[in-house]
Amino acid sequence: MPFPYSITIFGSPVLLHSVLETIGIFVAFRYYLWLKKRKGDTVEKTNRLAVVTAAIFGAVFGSHLIGALENAPQWLHSPHFWQYFYGNKTLVGGLAGGLVFVEVTKKMIGERQATGDLFVFPLLLGMIIGRLGCFSAGVYEETYGFPTKLPWGMDLGDGLLRHPVTLYEILFLMLLWFVMAQLSKRKPLQQGAIYKLFLIAYLTFRLLLDFIKPGWRFLFGLGTIQLTCITGLLYYSRYIIHPKLLFKTYAG
Repeated sequence: MPFPYSITIFGSPVLLHSVLETIGIFVAFRYYLWLKKRKGDTVEKTNRLAVVTAAIFGAVFGSHLIGALENAPQWLHSPHFWQYFYGNKTLVGGLAGGLVFVEVTKKMIGERQATGDLFVFPLLLGMIIGRLGCFSAGVYEETYGFPTKLPWGMDLGDGLLRHPVTLYEILFLMLLWFVMAQLSKRKPLQQGAIYKLFLIAYLTFRLLLDFIKPGWRFLFGLGTIQLTCITGLLYYSRYIIHPKLLFKTYAG
């Protein structure tokens, strides 16, 4: 497979990464609407619209902010400050930004219910499709791993056998989907518990995965994405320390 992989649309080559990223967003949103209609929604319609809007704007802003901060010195010294900002993005930043914007919006509108559960499986679907796009870009997208001598190392376009970290992530997301689906069926969970478990699991995974990815390191050998993951895990630390808080059987 040549990297970056392109397909021809109307006689012109288009990067598969861009195509799959767009498909991932579209399919995930349609899946969200289907789940919302099928399962119902206890959140009032106007408040749900406000939450979805906040999630979208927060995800876009957070994705670009953390993406640009992945190499803060390069961003700060770039002659095209805003172009650099808009030209970089990262999934962890999108999740973090969406969380912050949603929580602030809920405070502003007085929404007390947890609102994240409906997003979990659409997010997983969109992330899997999007990561297939990242894999198709090889080393031309900053989602590749260090060189490795392991038998599954892959040449992603630069002649070196590398950790195919996007494939690791896809396998993890598929396993997480299975676990979340089984858990939601078999355990009496509190409203919002599935989203909290999803974020805790994914942030932990990304914190560890980024140790085998090249990039600028900010503090104690940790990159910006890893520091963002740690911040998110600290935010949810009470549920990590006391997981019983996530179950309906917990009396308080």
